[in-house]
Amino acid sequence: MKKIRVLALMDKDLVPPDSIDDLTDEQLAPFKTEYDVTAALYELGHEVSPLGVGSDLGVIRHTIEECKPHIVFNLLEEFSGEAVFDQNVVSYLELLRLPYTGCNPRGMLLARDKALSKQILSFHRIRVPDFAVFPRGRAIKRPRKLQFPLIVKSLIEEASLGISKASVVDDDNRLTERVRFIHNSIGTDAIAEKFIEGRELYVGMVGNHRLQLFPIWELRFTNASEDTPLIATAKVKWDYKYQKKLGVQTSEAKDLEPATAEHIRKMCKRIYRCLGMCGYARIDLRMDNEGRVYVLEANPNPQLAYGEDFAESAHAGGVEYNQLVQRIITLGLRRGRERP
Repeated sequence: MKKIRVLALMDKDLVPPDSIDDLTDEQLAPFKTEYDVTAALYELGHEVSPLGVGSDLGVIRHTIEECKPHIVFNLLEEFSGEAVFDQNVVSYLELLRLPYTGCNPRGMLLARDKALSKQILSFHRIRVPDFAVFPRGRAIKRPRKLQFPLIVKSLIEEASLGISKASVVDDDNRLTERVRFIHNSIGTDAIAEKFIEGRELYVGMVGNHRLQLFPIWELRFTNASEDTPLIATAKVKWDYKYQKKLGVQTSEAKDLEPATAEHIRKMCKRIYRCLGMCGYARIDLRMDNEGRVYVLEANPNPQLAYGEDFAESAHAGGVEYNQLVQRIITLGLRRGRERP
């Protein structure tokens, strides 16, 4: 394997220390992905330059001129405090003709907007929940065809930001209250979609043209009360004590009919291609009690931390963590060579 120079872009507040020996899991959590990826790159023998980025593209340009990387490993989730601006950083890398890991700007744009991606998938006859968008500064009025219960989310934010038990609503008053919460607290437009009772499934994949899918993954709650909505809230994803309280577990989905599993795999490949994604992604799905599968969202550049869902599903598919990181680099380099 050829050793190369890698510039790892990450948020300026998430540059990991050289050692994590004295840190607790909670202290490590904010920058665990950044630490795990850079540690894997070092173990693979690559020359790594971690770069914290805030709101200045000049820092990126200067570092590129200084260390002359073969590829940029993109770990940014925002730029200048805006989640949707990370796609613009990727566009900047394309203008510099520099290979990078993960998804291209078009795929990030299409997948990030939950309404736009659902419209595209519906056009291709891929089942999505009924939904409506509630822009900021406009009257909150539910379309008659949109029936309760509904789940209210930010239109563009990821990582379950703004999602809690209160996000699932069953009347117009609570819908209005939650939409206003998204508008005022998250600062984005809101989307309300039909809440699908059932199993929450994830499918991770890597590839540009030829796709490798990992085993279908499932989120489960082994100790939740009957009144707790079984959804991936921000607390479910990031609060260790809350995870323990509800018995949150993720593992390979069991008891899926072979035909259902094959349908899910084929559908996820179609989604990846319909949205123009590349590099690696995770598709989030819901399967209702009658076995119908709905697409919730597509996530380009999902979290890469060791031990998290994407890496664990890759491991279950026979791809060890360092192999996964190297595969992502190889795909970025290959796409860079294919660019006109």
